[in-house]
Amino acid sequence: MPFGIAQAGKAFRNEIAARQYIFRTREFEQLEMQYFHNPLQTKELYEMWKEIRWEWFLSLGIPSEKIRWYKHEKLAHYASDAYDIEYSYGFFGGDFKEVEGIHARGDWDLSQHSKFSGVPLDYFDEETKTRFTPHIMETSVGLGRLFLMFMDNAYTEDGEGEDTRVFLKFPPKLAPIKCAVFPLLKNKPELVAKAREVFAMLRTEFMCEFDDNGNVGKRYRRQDEIGTPFCVTIDFDTLGETPELKDTVTIRDRDTGEQKRLPIGELTNYLKTAIL
Repeated sequence: MPFGIAQAGKAFRNEIAARQYIFRTREFEQLEMQYFHNPLQTKELYEMWKEIRWEWFLSLGIPSEKIRWYKHEKLAHYASDAYDIEYSYGFFGGDFKEVEGIHARGDWDLSQHSKFSGVPLDYFDEETKTRFTPHIMETSVGLGRLFLMFMDNAYTEDGEGEDTRVFLKFPPKLAPIKCAVFPLLKNKPELVAKAREVFAMLRTEFMCEFDDNGNVGKRYRRQDEIGTPFCVTIDFDTLGETPELKDTVTIRDRDTGEQKRLPIGELTNYLKTAIL
């Protein structure tokens, strides 16, 4: 003590008419944790978990100006404190909506289980030689709301008019596809073979895609739209057309569009560093 139990499972709402896209649905995946502790530690641990959860959002690329704390003024009779983390959703006009709740629930849960089961659920602390019913700190978040928040935060438009580039600016560690590998030209077997070789090397470490459909510019746009942070292109210099560039590739950054050349042997370590 203290110790926690985390779980994921289905939750259901009694909704007559579900609205607001996947923000509020009749059935959803709920992620929650119950943290059991000595009641004398409630205040200290509550602040600890608030900080941990806040920093978790920041660590995954959510700007601090897009999230805020909301304190519940009306509490359940058993709760000593309750805060929500709210996010400013763009498709709600920037309004802040609840993403996660963090509640100090007291001993209500265990005392009720004990009352109706007839099984004592108290705990004896060997250090203090005291017996108590553990209090519970709970954090809970809907997976759909999390997903929606990350998509909303990542959506980016760059440029104007027909030249507008739409991309998902995921932090690399959140991007579903970490890198894509292209041969410069689809109709050059030697380029395709080398690109397949590089792809086979990278896919053992990362979730990668191989794409040789259309010109390189269109391939970049496709990868931008799904949030792929890095694109690797195999060109004629890779094959040795320029001797000093043999066995090097170009790697393009999704956010800046900048490209650099790297030796194939350095690609894996470069991507590991950039992604993690």
